[in-house]
Amino acid sequence: MNGRVLVTGGAGFIGSHLAAEYQRAGWDVTVLDDLSRGRESNVPRGIPLVKANVGSPEARKTVAEGRFDVLNLQAAQIDVRVSVQHPDVDAQTNLMGLLNMLEGAAAGKVRRVVFASSGGVVYGDPDVLPTPETAPKMPISPYGVSKLSGEHYLRALAGLRGFECVAMRYANVFGPRQDPKSEAGVVSIFISYLLEAKSLTVFGDGKQTRDYVFVKDVARANVAASGAKLPPVKDHDDIAFNVATGTQTSVLELAAAVGEVMNQKPKIDLAPARPGELQRSSLDVSRARGVLGWSPQVSFHDGLRETVEWFRGGAR
Repeated sequence: MNGRVLVTGGAGFIGSHLAAEYQRAGWDVTVLDDLSRGRESNVPRGIPLVKANVGSPEARKTVAEGRFDVLNLQAAQIDVRVSVQHPDVDAQTNLMGLLNMLEGAAAGKVRRVVFASSGGVVYGDPDVLPTPETAPKMPISPYGVSKLSGEHYLRALAGLRGFECVAMRYANVFGPRQDPKSEAGVVSIFISYLLEAKSLTVFGDGKQTRDYVFVKDVARANVAASGAKLPPVKDHDDIAFNVATGTQTSVLELAAAVGEVMNQKPKIDLAPARPGELQRSSLDVSRARGVLGWSPQVSFHDGLRETVEWFRGGAR
């Protein structure tokens, strides 16, 4: 199934890959991005770009009048450190911007809204790994709170305004076009540092784990979620799907793997642990496999190799 889709944040790292995947699948794609983090050159050829912030009247008008079948919401404030230091800034984009777009979707009679949530933060430090969607929610950063709150707004307004909704709970996404200056992009940070022969800074003891999922797999999951038949919503977690691999990789293991792909032995500098950082994370993708027919296809090391090749090519 395909139709017309608006991708917010579509000039950014994840959003641009989504736009390309929608285009490959035969969708009529439009991108909306204020280019505060994204780059116009990331937008695939042939896809129109609307330059607007998700909190603006122009963005709301775009979705209200665009006759879109699907609204895919990727634009967000993604830095945990920013959310800890300035929770109001985090909420302005991740909640007020979200609400602006949802009201536009309602006015435009959008059929389905797909929302980029975060499985890496809404569960907090979970007791069960890999973590299912039904696990207790205990975010430990304002960013996690804003993402979980966004899910609740999404579900409530879907019921009130008459559109369908899906929340995609991402693990740690990596791949080409990831910003090495972003706190969220540890893979790209490590690659860019090793290209410059710099040592790698590891916070805490380096044993904290993450679930690294390749961005092209994430793009496929979003396209699947845009057209799949959804089950009835009887509980909040019925709208949510983990997008991950189910595998834990520690920061030290990541550093070693990046070094192996780049034929280097990284020098590690340990630094104090950061407030609000999770100790362990991996997500169960059984529900996405069963309902969406999706599972990750790109291995961790294959994804690393493709990412390294992109950075070596000048990070185009």
